Amino acid sequence: MIFDKETAKKTAEVLLHINAIKLQPNDPFTWASGWKSPIYCDNRIVLSFPEIRNYISDVMAQYIQSEYKNVDVIAGVATGAIGIGMLVADKLGLPFIYVRPEAKSHGRKNQIEGSLKEGQNVVVVEDLISTGKSSLNAVKALKESNVNVMGMVAIFSYGFGVANENFKDKGIKLHTLSNYENLLDQALDTNYITSKEQDILALWNANPSEWNRF
Repeated sequence: MIFDKETAKKTAEVLLHINAIKLQPNDPFTWASGWKSPIYCDNRIVLSFPEIRNYISDVMAQYIQSEYKNVDVIAGVATGAIGIGMLVADKLGLPFIYVRPEAKSHGRKNQIEGSLKEGQNVVVVEDLISTGKSSLNAVKALKESNVNVMGMVAIFSYGFGVANENFKDKGIKLHTLSNYENLLDQALDTNYITSKEQDILALWNANPSEWNRF
């Protein structure tokens, strides 16, 4: 679920402007999964633009302050959400930790980096939601440390049905600044794409694993 329509449109606008999101329906990307995709999203680029990273972290911090009372710790999902998560934690004056995809094979063999105590209330910050599996893997690691995961906030979601089901199945509340539907609306409004390209992009989102224009 998005925060609100105004935020969704504004976030989509800035992500397109700095090329954190690229739309190429006529020249699709190939994801690591092998999927052909007309969109590529790399929200780590946000960190290189002070005004935009401040906008995104401000909105996240304000939302967390409003919706999650008694939060003790902000957790970022490694590696994409470490930077933005730390900015959010700093604005809230809260401790920050981050969660690796898996425990290290050496040293202290941590999966969770930072100071975390049993029973603490944690809000997770993520940069991008696709199927939700990697994000929920971080939630699983936190729960195994006996803390209360209150919810997750993210910059952008592709809006896949499978992600919604995965979060619902795990009982985790998710809110994002923007999503695929609002991205397409903003891209069309600003002539970034044509209405024909919007149709192609919508078809991909409905069935990304099978989509192939060629």
